[in-house]
Amino acid sequence: MTLTARDIEALEHRAFNAWPARQSVISGGWLFRLTDGYTKRANSANALVAGASFAGVLAAAEAVYGRHGLPAVFRLSPLAPPEADRQLEAAGYRHFDPSIVLRMPLDGAPASCIRLGAPDGPVEITTKPSAAWLAGFATANEVSASRRRSHDGILESIAMPAAFATLRDRGEPIGFGLAVHERAAVGLFDIVVAPAHRGRGHGRALVAALVARGRQAGADHAYLQVRAENDGARRLYDRIGFREAYRYHYRIPGSS
Repeated sequence: MTLTARDIEALEHRAFNAWPARQSVISGGWLFRLTDGYTKRANSANALVAGASFAGVLAAAEAVYGRHGLPAVFRLSPLAPPEADRQLEAAGYRHFDPSIVLRMPLDGAPASCIRLGAPDGPVEITTKPSAAWLAGFATANEVSASRRRSHDGILESIAMPAAFATLRDRGEPIGFGLAVHERAAVGLFDIVVAPAHRGRGHGRALVAALVARGRQAGADHAYLQVRAENDGARRLYDRIGFREAYRYHYRIPGSS
């Protein structure tokens, strides 16, 4: 799958809106996102436009993040110029957590995917996260009590239409997921199944339900982000019909 720079810009901006930071600073063509250090996506410097100049960005980012007691973390997508990666490496920033953005046209979604996400299926969809969803997700994804507030705050800050999926097994909530719809795209986040219930197709059911919900809302494609090392998740998404759109990685201070 080949995307233009404009396509990547649009997808990146949707993803920023879907996973909002508590605070944001625009510096030239870069966006600094800050959320108490919870998740790198919400606490990193990102290029907003293709080829955004990196001149002065390192110093500006270190000043902003340092003021808040956070390390300057850079998320380098194809929008970042090559010199950003080179300068960060020279400054002692380590290459970290390579990840992949996957995309799927919904008119080509497998029929089985749509059927699994039917309204009468095992997945409940709500427009707001219930207390059970928040607690269940935190347990399944091992979010510490100290990080719960930051995670819940991100979810409360989502301004675009959102769908929260809960999958139950014999009445017990065991799977959770989030979809955010914007401009004909639906982004998938927070897909997790409780450890004791993994490997039984529950992840596929969650994704299918959220994809179906997005399609019903008018989305013509879905996207998500996955760590390159997460082979299990990548196989799942590949079977459903997602394909690689582009990659990104982080640069973090060498002392981190």
